[in-house]
Amino acid sequence: MPSAQGIGRMLARGIGPVAGAVGPQMAGGALRRALEIAIDGYGKLPGAKATAARQLVRHNGSVDDAIDSVVDFHVRLASAQGFVTNLGGLATLPVALPANLTGVAVVQVRMVAAIAHLRGYDLNDNRVRTALVMCLLGGEQVAKLIVRGSLPTSPMAVATAPVFDAGLDQRVAEEVVADLMGRIGGKNLALTVTKRVPLVGGGIGAVMDGIATHQIGAYAKSELLRRRALQV
Repeated sequence: MPSAQGIGRMLARGIGPVAGAVGPQMAGGALRRALEIAIDGYGKLPGAKATAARQLVRHNGSVDDAIDSVVDFHVRLASAQGFVTNLGGLATLPVALPANLTGVAVVQVRMVAAIAHLRGYDLNDNRVRTALVMCLLGGEQVAKLIVRGSLPTSPMAVATAPVFDAGLDQRVAEEVVADLMGRIGGKNLALTVTKRVPLVGGGIGAVMDGIATHQIGAYAKSELLRRRALQV
């Protein structure tokens, strides 16, 4: 299996055409493409089901241990691709920011999708796919958006809703894109300036992406409760 660093470099090189769509259109286009890559795989990058199955075998059928391993690996993967796409400093920022945004989305959605699969959710169900993307916001942000009325309920409730809501799916995508752009672009001015410094910026990007991925993994673990016995 490729190392986290190897896959990170592959993401940085291979998702440029997808990342080029960043902007208002990404909510309905590139983010969904990132979701497809995360679930189905792309090139040498295994999809969520294959990742989940591999970890389940490694941990002798223990779903909880497999989920912990999935999260740990994707934290390292997010850190690796964050380092690679932020390494160039100011000179590459216009290109690196979109690539990093899409790379983080692919890594984090694949992690959440693998967790969902291990918990017995159908990844081909559009309701589940909306919930997977929603998890990228993290628990605190989801709670704020529910209180504000921007989102109606939790990812767990969305995944198990009676019907698929296309309007909600679009709102979730827009919220996630805005959150990713704000997080990766840097809401803190000092942090943004630091990210523009070569080498130092790579380290900051790696830490930020790794921490965010760990938090999202913990939220998905707590939110996506077991549905049924896993069929691998």
